[in-house]
Amino acid sequence: MRSNLLVTLAGLTLAVLLSPFALALDEEVQAAKDDGMRLWGIHQWEKMQPPLEVAAESGDVEAMYYLGEANRLLSRGLSQAALDWYYQAAQHGDPHAMLRLFDGGACELGDVCPENGDDWPQAALELTLPKAEAGDPEAMAALYDIYYYVKEPDEDEAMKWLRRAAEAGHVESMHLLGERARNDDEGYANDTERLEAAEVWFRKAAEGGYAPSMNDLAVVLSHLGHHEEAWEWMSKASEAGHINGRQWQASCYIEPEAKGREMCQTQKDPAKGWAIMLARNEEVPGTSSERALRVYRDSITPEQREEGERMMEEWLNREPPLSYFPKKFGY
Repeated sequence: MRSNLLVTLAGLTLAVLLSPFALALDEEVQAAKDDGMRLWGIHQWEKMQPPLEVAAESGDVEAMYYLGEANRLLSRGLSQAALDWYYQAAQHGDPHAMLRLFDGGACELGDVCPENGDDWPQAALELTLPKAEAGDPEAMAALYDIYYYVKEPDEDEAMKWLRRAAEAGHVESMHLLGERARNDDEGYANDTERLEAAEVWFRKAAEGGYAPSMNDLAVVLSHLGHHEEAWEWMSKASEAGHINGRQWQASCYIEPEAKGREMCQTQKDPAKGWAIMLARNEEVPGTSSERALRVYRDSITPEQREEGERMMEEWLNREPPLSYFPKKFGY
């Protein structure tokens, strides 16, 4: 199962590869990586690979990991290409790449094992724990996943490190704590208490600039009846490039009075909403954006659609780019 790449890597020691100095990418390589990550954000798993390969070949470990993700998702499993990229990232110390290798049975099925054993989660733990104890928020956050993978999973330890990461300013960890509270149907007395607990963490992450939390905070606030503030945060999510936030913004401009649109605290402007939808479909083509255009087309007059077409450029390719903000260690 080993490729030529793996044979080459096997001759390198982990100590040599785990340099304490991050490689700085030159301007051209960084631009390629940025383009690859933009495409990752909109689930373009084939198109993202050539630009990310440029970064990976320059030593960027994050690019190696996401190339593994792209190939895994395309093949719906640990393909040879996915294994090659995960192994490279793992050899450079990426703990989530190690967990992906474990998930795919790389050691048992392909003899692609850690240097000093056969336990990828344990290798990830031994590498990551000292960094977390030294105060690295990314390492703290990674321990949340790692502790669910070790031979004796420890949810209490996982949650301890998740909270420590959040307290250290790691917005993705804050968001996850918000999700856990929102989805906890048994730990709270009622829905209001549950949503208020989620609001605390979503607000912290939203105020830290994390677009998915802006989106989820808006939804929670709307369920709590705080519609004006919900609209403010959904608009901010749109400005931050969140695809759902942008779709909500468009829908609210077209039909703010529709059932279930209490969040839409804005004046009706169908041409503007149509412009946003057209731009979204151009930037992120797919079944959902095309369906939205079909659904709303008849709600807008031909004159409003023409005006929207003229306004579309104002909403196209804004910074930051639109994204689904997929999680690093997601499905």
